[in-house]
Amino acid sequence: MPLAAEVALPARAILGEGPTWDDRTGTLLWVDILASRVHAYSPATGTDTVIETPQHVGAAKPREGGGLVLNLRDGVGLLDPDGGFRWLVEWPVAGVRGNDAAVDAAGRLWAGTMAYDVRPGGGRLNRVEPDGSFVTVLDRVTISNGIGWSPDGSRMYFIDTPLRRVDVFDVDGDTGLVTARRTLAAVTRGQPDGLTVDADGCVWVALWDGGAVHRYTPEGELDRVIDLPVSRVTACAFGGPDLADLYITTASEGLGEEVLATQPHAGALFVVPGAGAGLPTARFAG
Repeated sequence: MPLAAEVALPARAILGEGPTWDDRTGTLLWVDILASRVHAYSPATGTDTVIETPQHVGAAKPREGGGLVLNLRDGVGLLDPDGGFRWLVEWPVAGVRGNDAAVDAAGRLWAGTMAYDVRPGGGRLNRVEPDGSFVTVLDRVTISNGIGWSPDGSRMYFIDTPLRRVDVFDVDGDTGLVTARRTLAAVTRGQPDGLTVDADGCVWVALWDGGAVHRYTPEGELDRVIDLPVSRVTACAFGGPDLADLYITTASEGLGEEVLATQPHAGALFVVPGAGAGLPTARFAG
């Protein structure tokens, strides 16, 4: 039987992104980038708690000591368990904001950026240490998007959306150094956005203007398609108590009233129950 997506939360997010399961709280963290909001959705209760952020927020990830790390417009900030906010590192660039981010097994944040006007080469991918020091891993990125690692940590997957492909690197787990960039899979349906990696090493990719999520094997073969009733599918992540449910964020940004009338769930949070087996969420060590 084909996997089917259903509405988990009937939100009308402008630009829903970055779903991440927090096993300590039993909630799915996700962001509405252009609304400057972090959401914490509880499947058990159906409640969705909203946290306002000081700037546009590309991603929010849990921290080892509690609270969240935020990939914001002008850098990376820390939200403490008591609600207090402080900057970890600032790197303001005119016309540029934070976008997708992910935490590796060593507790480092890989934080992407992009230009608001999507100018080619306007973004970067930075690797941020817990003390706030950082290095630029990739320069001249256009839309730094999905980031993930194979179960054994030997591979890193990355998406620069306009290239319309999923890339893979070899990884040195101790240093975080990535080498040997090559293409895992070309995407011909819409444009690739966020991604997640499952326990089998397969890569699930959300398709902006493609209305679907694709799963690719570690060899780059497309072996599963999940269609959604909205066109702007942005990111996906496994969640739930056994990490078996696939949560999918979507966007309503840029869709006119006529299109929105045919896509009433644009911007909603979707779920595909029992889609597969996810990997535990790594926490930022800072």
